[in-house]
Amino acid sequence: MTYEHVPSGLIEEPLKVSEKDVIQYLEKVLSSHLLKTPYWRRFSFETDDLLGNTVIETVENMLNRGFLVDEDYLRANWLDFLPEGYSGRVRFYQSSGTTRERAIGHWDRAYVDYLVAYLKGALDEIYRLNEAFPPGRMRALAHGPYGWYQDEISELVWDYEGYLYFIGMETDGLKKVLREKGVEEVLRILSPLVRYTERVLEKDRINLARTAPPLIGLFEKASEGIEAVILSGVGTDVDFLKKTEEMFPNARAIPLYGYYLFGDLVGIPKKREIAYYPNWPFTLVFPVKKTEEGYKVVDYGERGRLAVVVARPEVLVVKIEDETAVRARPSGPFEWDGFADPRRVIDGG
Repeated sequence: MTYEHVPSGLIEEPLKVSEKDVIQYLEKVLSSHLLKTPYWRRFSFETDDLLGNTVIETVENMLNRGFLVDEDYLRANWLDFLPEGYSGRVRFYQSSGTTRERAIGHWDRAYVDYLVAYLKGALDEIYRLNEAFPPGRMRALAHGPYGWYQDEISELVWDYEGYLYFIGMETDGLKKVLREKGVEEVLRILSPLVRYTERVLEKDRINLARTAPPLIGLFEKASEGIEAVILSGVGTDVDFLKKTEEMFPNARAIPLYGYYLFGDLVGIPKKREIAYYPNWPFTLVFPVKKTEEGYKVVDYGERGRLAVVVARPEVLVVKIEDETAVRARPSGPFEWDGFADPRRVIDGG
């Protein structure tokens, strides 16, 4: 299976994916990986053993039948998740490494096109970026690690027919540095990023900033001209979004949730928390809890461990994260569940 076999409607209209569409898509993806992918080929399942009548039932079936991978195994054996003979345009990416040693995963170039369609559709529908940035008007400056992040933000800005400065940063171990030594030490480590950001802001009229909360102060000198601030990573919460909009009076603060296996997901701020919505059918995310009967998706408003299913022609990963979140109801343009207030589990708790 390649992206040529993905129904065109799922890519052309990424915000109009139905549950029926997802089940039909998962049937094809599961069948392909059970046949061709070294890790999943070891499981003696038929596709019908895993598929349920709903997406939630399907996710619970996978988890309760042990159809998943341990994070440590995935990190050490990433090649086991590439289908044999896959004919797409594959690139291997690294995770940011802010929390632990970098993981490696792969994407087909076609997925970038879909991801950008999902992002642009959601950003226009929720935040009206298309109205703020007609063709040729966007002048963006983005901070971040090289790899999928750079590809994604580049294609997104170009979809608005905008111009992009991308200033790469070394992110390995930064969360530990921030936690133990504070923002000043982070900025010292990132001194080239600070220097080039200041240089660009002195010369060009940047109106969109993509960065992490600890670095937001670098854009303060250009605050009057900034019309959108896209944020992700540690420190991105409702309170920080409000502070950002106070710092940049002409801007909307937009939260994203990034992960190396699927890219960015769009967030919608609520009263107390931010709800993020996965890009169905390629990414499914549900908070779950362990019961006597097995794993169950939690009720709305309840917190659980994040179960993640990355289901694409080039990669299938099913796992439970060391992160908890609250199950969120469908909202805005999204007709499917989201997850809110994600928090990393400390010391396995």
